[in-house]
Order: sequence, then structure tokens, then C-alpha cells
Amino acid sequence: MAADALKRLSDEGVAIWLDDLSRKRITSGNLAELIDQQHVVGVTTNPSIFQKAISSGDGYEQQLADLAARKVTVDEAIRMITTADVRDAADILRPVFDATEGQDGRVSIEVDPRLAHNTAATIAEAKQLAWLVDRPNTLIKIPATKAGLPAITEVIGRGISVNVTLIFSLERYRAVMDAYLAGLEKAKAAGLDLSKIHSVASFFVSRVDSEIDKRLDGIGTDEAKALKGKAALANARLAYEAYEEVFGGERWAALDKAQANKQRPLWASTGVKDPAYKDTLYVVDLVAPGTVNTMPEATLEATADHGEVSGDTIRGTYEQSRAELDAVAKLGIPYDDVVQLLEDEGVEKFEASWNDLLKSTEAELTRLAPAED
Repeated sequence: MAADALKRLSDEGVAIWLDDLSRKRITSGNLAELIDQQHVVGVTTNPSIFQKAISSGDGYEQQLADLAARKVTVDEAIRMITTADVRDAADILRPVFDATEGQDGRVSIEVDPRLAHNTAATIAEAKQLAWLVDRPNTLIKIPATKAGLPAITEVIGRGISVNVTLIFSLERYRAVMDAYLAGLEKAKAAGLDLSKIHSVASFFVSRVDSEIDKRLDGIGTDEAKALKGKAALANARLAYEAYEEVFGGERWAALDKAQANKQRPLWASTGVKDPAYKDTLYVVDLVAPGTVNTMPEATLEATADHGEVSGDTIRGTYEQSRAELDAVAKLGIPYDDVVQLLEDEGVEKFEASWNDLLKSTEAELTRLAPAED
């Protein structure tokens, strides 16, 4: 019974990925269990997830002691620890990767968030991470900042699969799809096998409501209150409309003939922040074929327990979605301002988590360092 809603979600063409990873989840058999029983077919990580996992200390002591004995830098230590987790998770997901011909069974790892505004460093880091993890079912996460866009094209052009992260705006999402297509064209010109290159575009959901709802509350009218909880779904649904348009167009057709893979929209930040909303909101109301929904474990469990999956909840909503975003704008909440703020905050939050991770790891390396002779 528990997995029925998750099975229905999968049957509707939504790939269920887990938005979490830790060594304990790997070694305890929990990840394998989620794949086996809860239809989980992928894993995403981010700096905040690793900061939480490594700071808990669970399962990392021996590797940290070895790294301390080798006197590695804290940056190298973090890369050794995180890539080890991603490699092990990728191995657990390998049967899914093989069964889906590379579409799913994937694990994402993010470039250092401090490089979000540096194109050349992002490209170099993406290449290094792909080499370090050394598994075909890895996705390298590159942020959809302005500096990230040319990096996406370059990295895809080299045949490295990418998860584009921190997308909030429809305009930026179109630029991301454009960067992906340009990368595929580059890869094709270089004679690479396009069927082996995959990508997802992580469109963030709940944070849009958090920011816009706060502003609607500030306005305080009945009209404003009636729009609460509408903007995030409207934004994501219009992103799917853009996806259908781009991957139904002429530019895509030429790449499709060369066996390229569509860049699937991935719904990220799907944990509900407002307790007034149903806890499965950003799952059951964002169902459409060819999408990925990456869920924190609490959202996955809520969906399994009481999620009501009733078919496609995206197509056919575009007119209403546009009307809802227009209504928000008419109340004096500028869309462009909100999405830019969310992107800036997203980069800052990941950078802050990374800095916390650096500090806590450095403290552990110092604590575990062998006494000098």
C-alpha cells in the first residue's frame, strides 16, 4: 500500500529522486531499500546536504583520521569525502542506470558554490569532479547563474552530463535549455555519442512561494491572500510549457535525429515550507511525463503515505498559471525582482553551507591529527 502513490507517480512518467545522501544511508542499506521499495531512481546532493551529513560525523571518522594523517588541506578532504559518497551511491544505483539506458540511476554532485560567478573555474571543477567520481551515472551540478550558462555549454560539449541547479525564472530556464542545446551541438561537431549525454534542469519550487507569500501577507488584502500558494506551481507549470516548446522545435529535431536526450525538467525544493499547505503539494500538483521530482525524505514518506496522484496536473493549466503570475505582478510584486533575489540567496545559502562544512571538517582534521613525533 505504502508505495502505491509512488508507483502511480512513476507510471505517470515522473522519476522519483531522493534529495539527500549520507554515508549512513549508504552503509545501512537504506538507499538500496528506498530504490527497491519506494521507486527511488536517483539521488541529488548539495552543499547543505553534505554539511549536515558530515557534521553528524556518522561513518566519516575513519576517513577523516586517514586524511588528517596525510595532512591534506580541508578543501581536498571535503572533495575526497563527498566524491566517495557519490561514487558509492552511484554503484548502488547502477542497475537502475543500466535498466533505463542511462536516463535514471543518477547521482548529482555540485561544483564548489564559491565558483558560481566564475565560468572558467566552474568548467575546470566540473571536469575534475567527473574524473574524481569516475562513474558514468554521475551528474555534475552547475548553477544557472549568468557565469554558469557558458560553463554548461562547454561541459556538455565535452560529453559530461550535467544537472543545472538554482533555476528560478522562466527567462533563465530558457537560457539554460539554450546552453544545453549549444553544448549538444558542440559535442556533435566533436564526434561524441550524444546518446550518452544526459541533463536535468533543476527548477526550484517552494522558495518561490515562500518569498511571494511573504510579500502577499505584507499587502494583506483579501485579493492578495487569495493568491498565496499559487505562484510556485504557476511558475513551474509554465516552465514545463517552455520545455515542451523547446523540445518540440526545429533546433531540437536535428539533435533528436542524432540520438540526443531531452534535458528533463527537475522539480527541486519540493519540501513544503508553509504548514498551511498540504505536505505533498509540490509533488502531486506537478505531475507530467518526462519530469523528475527530487524529494527530501519527509516529502517522499508523505507522498507514499497519503499522496493523491490523479494523472497529469500540469498540461492544460498554462492559461490559469499565466493569469496567477499576472495577478501577483499587478499587486506590485515584480517577478524579475523576486527570481533574481531567490537566485542570489540560493547561491549565498550554498556558499554559507560550504563554509560551515569547511569549518567543521577543519576542526575534525585538527582533532584527529596524529601527535607530532
